[in-house]
Amino acid sequence: MSETRFKQGDVLVVASHNPDKIGEITELLSPFGLVTCGAGDLGLPEPEETGATFQANAELKAITAAIASGLPALADDSGLVVDALGGEPGVHSARWAGPDRDFAHAMRDLEKKLVDLGATTPDERRARFVAVVCLAWPEGASQTFHGEVAGTLVWPARGEGGFGYDPMFVPDGHERTFAEMAPAEKRALSHRARALAAFADARLSL
Repeated sequence: MSETRFKQGDVLVVASHNPDKIGEITELLSPFGLVTCGAGDLGLPEPEETGATFQANAELKAITAAIASGLPALADDSGLVVDALGGEPGVHSARWAGPDRDFAHAMRDLEKKLVDLGATTPDERRARFVAVVCLAWPEGASQTFHGEVAGTLVWPARGEGGFGYDPMFVPDGHERTFAEMAPAEKRALSHRARALAAFADARLSL
């Protein structure tokens, strides 16, 4: 396992049932010529994310998919960490959107919490998108890679692109939210891109 490197044509399961996330990961890995398939396409179950950290949830999803499919699997767990809220929503970022993944509601709820705390200035609205990517093999071994991007939360939300909390998040050094950026521009900056770049450096034959 320690010497395994992937090459063009190798199959990798993307252990997610979220089409937006699968699409972004597939696009980020496309230069390397891997054959990716989503967990849902293989009929794999979606495990309950019971971990208390991004790493624990990424490991849970990747290992479950690798064992069930008999193929190496890559899972991401990611979310928004807001300093003023003590790190929330964190690993519960998707859950704040409810079963219907209503992120418009989640963003309104997040904004209300900030307003209730009196967090109105940029310094009081600092946040980070964090991603942990886990690569797992069918025998159960795994390795994790981390990435994050810092920024500030704005309101009203802006932009029609991206997904999740992207319309609220302006990365440091920029004036537009992730949702106002073209997909390629966001991918170059994102927490997921940074975690996958670490994976690529360690595991892909460039």
